[in-house]
Amino acid sequence: MTKTWIWIGLVATAAAVLSGHGCAPGETESGEAAALQMERPGQKVVRSIAFEGNKKLKDKELKQRLGFKVGDYLDEVLAELGRRAVKEHYRTKGFPDAEVEMSTDAPVENQMHVRYRIVEGGRVRVKSVKFVGNKGIKTGALKKVLTTKTHKWGVMASYYNQDTVDADLLKLQSIYADRGYLNHEIRAEGDEHIVFHIEEGPIYHVRDVLFEGADSVREAELKGRLSEGLELELGKPYWKTKADEHADRLRKMFRERGYINAQVDQTPWHVMEQGQQANVVDVKYRLEPGEQFRIGRVDVTGNADTQDKVVRHILDEYDFTPGELYNADIAPAAGGGSLEKRIRRQMLADEARIRPMDSNQPGQKDAQVDVKEGLTGMVMPGIGVSSDSGFIGRLIYQQRNFDITDWPESFEEFISLKSFRGGGQTLRISLEPGTEVSQYSFNYTEPYMQDKPTSFDLSGMSFERYRESHDEGRLKGMVVIEQRLKNKWRPSLGLRGETVEISSLDRDAPREIRRVSGDNALVGVRLGMTRYLVDDEWEPATGRVYGLAYEQVTGDHNFGLLTGQYAWYHTLATDLADRKTVLATKFLGGMAVGEAPPFERFYAGGTGAYGIRGFKYRGVSPRGLQTNVLPPRIPKRKDPIGSEWIAIAGTELAVPVVGDSLSWLLFIDAGWIDSGGIRAGVGTGIQIMIPQWFGPVPMRFSLAVPVMKDGEDKTEVFSFSAGGLF
Repeated sequence: MTKTWIWIGLVATAAAVLSGHGCAPGETESGEAAALQMERPGQKVVRSIAFEGNKKLKDKELKQRLGFKVGDYLDEVLAELGRRAVKEHYRTKGFPDAEVEMSTDAPVENQMHVRYRIVEGGRVRVKSVKFVGNKGIKTGALKKVLTTKTHKWGVMASYYNQDTVDADLLKLQSIYADRGYLNHEIRAEGDEHIVFHIEEGPIYHVRDVLFEGADSVREAELKGRLSEGLELELGKPYWKTKADEHADRLRKMFRERGYINAQVDQTPWHVMEQGQQANVVDVKYRLEPGEQFRIGRVDVTGNADTQDKVVRHILDEYDFTPGELYNADIAPAAGGGSLEKRIRRQMLADEARIRPMDSNQPGQKDAQVDVKEGLTGMVMPGIGVSSDSGFIGRLIYQQRNFDITDWPESFEEFISLKSFRGGGQTLRISLEPGTEVSQYSFNYTEPYMQDKPTSFDLSGMSFERYRESHDEGRLKGMVVIEQRLKNKWRPSLGLRGETVEISSLDRDAPREIRRVSGDNALVGVRLGMTRYLVDDEWEPATGRVYGLAYEQVTGDHNFGLLTGQYAWYHTLATDLADRKTVLATKFLGGMAVGEAPPFERFYAGGTGAYGIRGFKYRGVSPRGLQTNVLPPRIPKRKDPIGSEWIAIAGTELAVPVVGDSLSWLLFIDAGWIDSGGIRAGVGTGIQIMIPQWFGPVPMRFSLAVPVMKDGEDKTEVFSFSAGGLF
């Protein structure tokens, strides 16, 4: 029957058009409306929508809120919902007293004209936001978490919105409860001048910490760890955040041992003394481990273009395989775990979800890994710029899900990036001509060589750079193999073959540069060991990274390079909006063993690995004496020739300013080389995280003043770079 009515409607519509009664888009003529009305009895077709009295908001904006348009079917109920939506929109735009009336008429059968009469009332602009009664928490800290402000983005006017005020009220109540003010009262009043009245009440202190449900845990070892690392101190104020952190650690302890549904809750219990409530609490942790499971079958779905092994390699590296305890800490049943995050980053997937599924075997849970593939390949033209390297043009082909065995079946398939993908490898081909440096390179990476957590990198590069007294060109090939061990150590082996050409020497180029003029052949073998103990390798907020490497080089020159690094990250504070202020400290060192040529020595300054902000790129270095200088001129030590050793130390404070994208930087950089004394720069800057295809890219702008320098150093107050964190 339904199909019959559809055909009748289509025939009637065609007849109306053929008879010259066609209609413009968005409208419906009476003949068409009558035919289509047969499908939807009781509803009418909207012939027109009109607004009256709206001066501040345009018709187009209001129509978008209705939920229907001209030509749609409508009844009185839907029209009323549209009226409420318009009124609510006015309220969110700062018109708390706006009134909206609706009327409809139907001059033609089965058609409707809808009219909204609006009395906007005054638009209320927020002129001030104040706090009264807060003593334990400063006003500045409270204002940072409010959405209600006098200005948006510091410039645009902000208008009163009751929903926003209500949401801010809940935030404030949560903050006070978290700080131990368990009997607080907060209310808001006003519209132009909003005042949050706060009655803090007393701060509650911790009297005792109790555990319930521990007897149900089958492993005695777990019982002994229940109180390890407890953040709450007896006699100190009750902080809900600290109590929750310990609950999270207890939950983690259970879930990583296969207790998938383990629950740990904490509750402050008020203590009664002599019949009256005292300002102390007992913190009770309720432990419900549930049943312990091992992993049964693991299924991967959603990977239409990516091979199963790409996902399984990641699972294997984290011991998430059949027979192992189901680690619900890295793969929680609710989603959002670190293993899912790793899969998304490794595969560049839009989504990744690991779900425990019922199994036929007792004590087992199958795991289903659902992925939604994202953009992995790109051809990207662009322009880059930095204070170290000037302007650089870029044409980059990159495939982060490369498969060397997936050859294209047609040229169109190759151009559309539908070939050479699915194997989880990375291929990057880059053409980067520039004003100061030009580089042409390719890089191929297999992250799981021989199906093990071992990466294989093969790269080649042609490099040209205009140095201070000469041109430097490099043609290099390199192979690096790095293994990722369970204890977070990463041993690596590297091999490079390289030709370095020193040409176009200035007349006064120093002797050290003249000695290496022409082609220089190098072959190097590098051994390294690095350990990553940070919470996030891409954006670390806590933990440390340290390592040591030695490269022995032979060929036209025989020498060794010993380098080391240590970086430490610590979260100083987490503000009320859950943004972290991170202090980072780094130490870098290097030493040449034997006589290294100038192009292999160490230079400090700029924003690179051995950067000291406040100094130019390669601005901190021993200087070579000019040659071919005729009297009466006197030779000077002018151009850098590199240091035999270097030591860099720096510390940086990153304070979030706007969301997660903009941070304020404060830093001190210092360095030592084999000539002159200590160099140091102090400064400030900003970091902007720019979203890109493969994750956010940091852009950094810095102003630094050298506070300790040598007379031969080259300084630079302003520096900027993209693509590197501290």
